[in-house]
Amino acid sequence: MLGALAYVAFVLWPRQLADVPPETPSVPITVAGVAFNVPPAAIRVPLQRRPGAQERIDLVFMWPSFEPPDPKQPAMEKNFPADELQPIDRLFVTIHGNDGTLPPIERVKAIYPRYFTGDPQVDVAGLIARRFADTSPYKDEDLIFDPAAPQRFVVRCNRPAATPGMCLLERRIGAADIIVRFPRDWLFQWQDLAEGVDRLIASLRPVGR
Repeated sequence: MLGALAYVAFVLWPRQLADVPPETPSVPITVAGVAFNVPPAAIRVPLQRRPGAQERIDLVFMWPSFEPPDPKQPAMEKNFPADELQPIDRLFVTIHGNDGTLPPIERVKAIYPRYFTGDPQVDVAGLIARRFADTSPYKDEDLIFDPAAPQRFVVRCNRPAATPGMCLLERRIGAADIIVRFPRDWLFQWQDLAEGVDRLIASLRPVGR
């Protein structure tokens, strides 16, 4: 009897995704009541490698393929001069429940303009940049967007300094916020980036959701 109970407990107990083969296509994870199908190889934090409800998940995908890293091929250290930074070849995705803030597009309309300083500036590849004032909560950042369709592509980027500039692209699905982080240098290919992020987010959602 005890042996049977132990077997049932073993089968039903949530196990770490480390036990799941890396080639498994996806596992069901719910964040803030929103369902996602997540490839195990993309999950960065070992404690998050389990199916079911979670407060947040942290993911990584390769650029420009938008595929998870190959677990069979660990990252190779490249030889770069000491005064040069190693290029970033991946983008980072965080999914968590929203904290009651306005949706991203509403912040663009109602919050961010309060903190702009100076005139709009042409950035790379036809994008427009608005500089945030040094006295604002977004000091050392710019809001960069497609002037033809700001609802489709708008990002907040810090300005390059001792480290490369990074950008945040945000989406909201239900009560879940999706934050994509990538190097500001990639804005030269922002159309490919925007299309890739849209495909990536769609691929994380169950069919029909």
